[in-house]
Amino acid sequence: MLRVQMEQRVNLKFLVKLGKTFTEAYAMLKEVYGNECLSRTQVFEWFKRFKEGRETTEDDPRPGRPSSSKTDENIEEIGKLIREDRRLSIRGLTEITRIHKECVCQILHESFNMRKVYEKTMSKLFTPEQKESRMNICADIINIDTDPGLLDTVTSKGTRFGKCGSG
Repeated sequence: MLRVQMEQRVNLKFLVKLGKTFTEAYAMLKEVYGNECLSRTQVFEWFKRFKEGRETTEDDPRPGRPSSSKTDENIEEIGKLIREDRRLSIRGLTEITRIHKECVCQILHESFNMRKVYEKTMSKLFTPEQKESRMNICADIINIDTDPGLLDTVTSKGTRFGKCGSG
């Protein structure tokens, strides 16, 4: 289809140079191309452009949104923001970075393997004691560098956190 359009523009340019009127040029294109002919509006626009001295039959470059906001810089920026504050919402990240919401979701999902977790759902899954136990375990794991014996304590038979499977 694109080749046919370009061919029609070239022929229209030729007809303009021959001094044909718009009506004559459109009738000739319609006769030659039939159903595949450019619309009357398109023929008029291109006729006008060629009449004004345009030489190229290519489309003008169009401004548009960038092809993707998923650049390395944006991925790095979102990663930095998430590491600073894991409680940031997608909306918050969108406002800070000025990146479309769907692109932020893709970056979080594909680059950081993060999923959306609802707080209400999480609060139904664990009892207050389980939540506290998990918080303590996480705090201990974060401080693993300061306590070299912690890993041995965690892996031994429930000496620190109770019996396995009770948490």
